[in-house]
Amino acid sequence: MANSLADLKGRRHFDYIVIGCGGIGSGALYWLSKRSGSNVLGLEKFHIGHENGGSQDVSRIIRLTYPHDRYIKLTPDTFQTWATVEAESGMKLVYKSGGLTLAERGLTDDIMDEYEGAMKRHKIPYQRWDHTQLMQHYPQFTVGPGVEALYQKDAGIVDAALGNSLHLQLAQGRGAQVLDNCPVNNVTRLDNGSIQLTTPLGKFTCRRVVVTAGAWINNILSCIGGHVPVYVTQENVTYFASPHVKEFTTDRFPMFIYHAPGNDIYGLPVHGISGTKIGIDAAGPVVSGDTRTWTPDPVRLERVQGFLAKHLPKFLGPVMKTKTCLYTMTPDRDFLIDTCAKLGFPDIVVCCGAGHAYKFASLLGKILSELAVDGRTTYDISEFSWNREALTNPNFTPVFVMGTSKPSKL
Repeated sequence: MANSLADLKGRRHFDYIVIGCGGIGSGALYWLSKRSGSNVLGLEKFHIGHENGGSQDVSRIIRLTYPHDRYIKLTPDTFQTWATVEAESGMKLVYKSGGLTLAERGLTDDIMDEYEGAMKRHKIPYQRWDHTQLMQHYPQFTVGPGVEALYQKDAGIVDAALGNSLHLQLAQGRGAQVLDNCPVNNVTRLDNGSIQLTTPLGKFTCRRVVVTAGAWINNILSCIGGHVPVYVTQENVTYFASPHVKEFTTDRFPMFIYHAPGNDIYGLPVHGISGTKIGIDAAGPVVSGDTRTWTPDPVRLERVQGFLAKHLPKFLGPVMKTKTCLYTMTPDRDFLIDTCAKLGFPDIVVCCGAGHAYKFASLLGKILSELAVDGRTTYDISEFSWNREALTNPNFTPVFVMGTSKPSKL
């Protein structure tokens, strides 16, 4: 899917260059190409479709529900932007299987109350079920009387690998270029005001840069004297070869998030491959993009197996595969969407998805394209500024579990 250097026909200047072509970066390329056609270049450190980062898998959760207004007011547009990609490509990306938020009274129901309050404020339709109602609707579950559920019909999954691919294909169809195996080693300002990027394939110049480099965000920002405090963690996700696969297809089983003490456990219906999928949110060790391993953690695998044996036994089966991915999280687990004006580079736009952004990937791409082309966006991103306390106070205590203010440990 990547272009070759020869495809550029000697061209070295573009209006817009995107650094990092994963979920958010491919979205930025797509939306920029709608505005600027062939004046867009994407630079990817690895090969297109690699699994080194955080956005390459067959399915990710998409939902309207969030515990905070700053997200929930954006979530309807996540569906709309993916629908735009579906309409242009003729390919289905979003599957509305429904979604469950689960908690146990006296342990984590305060988090679920935050979700419910946000849905009420934004008039998002939902149902609250006790354990009996949950098992009536979804007999796959076996839960005790302490468990309660919030059900929202529009939630489900988005096909991440296909979404990335379509973003890039459609952008290239409008003349955008994408070079892979092309890390950016330096960023400088030229005397004529252009920004120059140095890569193994030579130097490129542009008017605006969009940085969506994931775990390598500070490799880029350090070139212009910047640093964002982020925690890069190595996470596990496991697919089980359930013999009851028919009970876990997208038309029979929802995505779910179970608010366990300490971490959320999330599960997804079958899609892309025949296995059921489960993981623990923000539970992995701190690593870096260059020091991580691809070795799954058996302790976390054992934990999800125990959870499933108790609450969702038919979900289990032989381990089909356990894979690792990276989260790149700000200390408050909120997005960073801003320019680098504080570093003297208002023409460089930066985004960090904080380990929960794939559902927003196309929308974030649209927002970044507006910031790059227009210098502003029509969406309210005021709470995702670089100037907030979590990113400016070195003593800020990290909080990685959404819906709570309790400090997090890694």
